[in-house]
Amino acid sequence: MKNDADRPECITGNPNGNLIVISGPSGAGKGTIVKALLDQYASIHYSVSATTRAPREGEVNGVNYWFVSREEFLLMREQDELLEWAEVYGNFYGTPRRRVIEAINRGHDIILEIDPQGAMKVKKGFPAAVFVYIMPPSPRELSRRIVGRGTETQDAIRQRLNSVVTELGYIHEYDYLVINDELTEATADVAAIIRAEKWRVKRNAHLVGLVWGVNLKNAQERG
Repeated sequence: MKNDADRPECITGNPNGNLIVISGPSGAGKGTIVKALLDQYASIHYSVSATTRAPREGEVNGVNYWFVSREEFLLMREQDELLEWAEVYGNFYGTPRRRVIEAINRGHDIILEIDPQGAMKVKKGFPAAVFVYIMPPSPRELSRRIVGRGTETQDAIRQRLNSVVTELGYIHEYDYLVINDELTEATADVAAIIRAEKWRVKRNAHLVGLVWGVNLKNAQERG
């Protein structure tokens, strides 16, 4: 991975960052795209989840996860401090709202890689997020990638392919669709989305008023 000094900022524009929610079926390559973005752009950071499971050897609090007690997690959930949460094999995992907002206010673009069900929870609690769905170019290619891992049975492969059909029922809830046919191009597409979102009028209208001394609200009313 490059040093921060060697990596360009993904954008200028609005000084605040955005929350970028990325979903896609297993085998779509979303994890590889996220890794490439983190390596290429100093302003992009990965969302660190909170969990009640015990740290594994080598894991660092605040880097791999925020490790909390079950009581702390349940309190966070009750006080609406989690953008989303889930229980997996008896342990809780969730995205801390405060830490995401703090990072965004520091100008970081935060990537959250999550399934569509979790993404819809985030959308309900944080509608300003940008939602990107990563797709392989075809079912045949998706099957080829999963088989290429050498870790899935034929039944598991069929289940994964069937789950894609279910996931596609959420596609209209996403802002962008990126087809990952070629990794470099797909990574550039997601970077372009992040850059474009920085320049949305709704995120930058205040700059016009500051630079031109125009009260945009009054100007809009006169129009």
